[in-house]
Amino acid sequence: MKEVVSSSAVFFSYALLAIFAQNAVFTRALGVSRMVQLVGDDRTSSALFGMMLCITQVLVAPVAFIAGGFIAPLDNRAQLRPLVYIASIAVVCLAEHLVLWLLRSLPRRSQLLRIVPLAALNSGVLGTVLVERTQSFTLGQSLGFGLGSGLGYVLAVLLVTEARHRLRSKAIPKAFRGLPITLVYIGVLALAIYGFTGHSVIL
Repeated sequence: MKEVVSSSAVFFSYALLAIFAQNAVFTRALGVSRMVQLVGDDRTSSALFGMMLCITQVLVAPVAFIAGGFIAPLDNRAQLRPLVYIASIAVVCLAEHLVLWLLRSLPRRSQLLRIVPLAALNSGVLGTVLVERTQSFTLGQSLGFGLGSGLGYVLAVLLVTEARHRLRSKAIPKAFRGLPITLVYIGVLALAIYGFTGHSVIL
């Protein structure tokens, strides 16, 4: 019982770490290009995208953990690591596609089938796996960090979506409207998050 409680505490602590202090979007700029497209895309539900991203990252964590164990003894593991993790993501993506294809009565099935590759091929997924493995996280830590990174991505989308209405102000010069001011806003948030982690920010 004590081990279960301890494992659960580690899982949730790493999930919270990934959501806030080590938010993949704001601290490492992972998946920013997809996020900017997602905010302006009315065809794709941010909630469904975030859900599929969380599911993908949680499923990829154990696959990458096992695959990483196989290449750990090899001398060229640093070169093989990205290829092995891309293959892990591909396996999970195909499995998700197969499950959705079989569940024909699932609500919003066609929309989910369109979202799966967008979520799986997001640089946030590969970047999160690389962070987990290069920092030698345990399986529990990797699962928590994967879930937290997905939720942190959703939080970033919500923050940028909310700001999008305010960033249309006529007070903003025309040259900065749209993508430029959005990237400036993300940069300012990134500095705030980075300062929150206890690091000093030099401007």
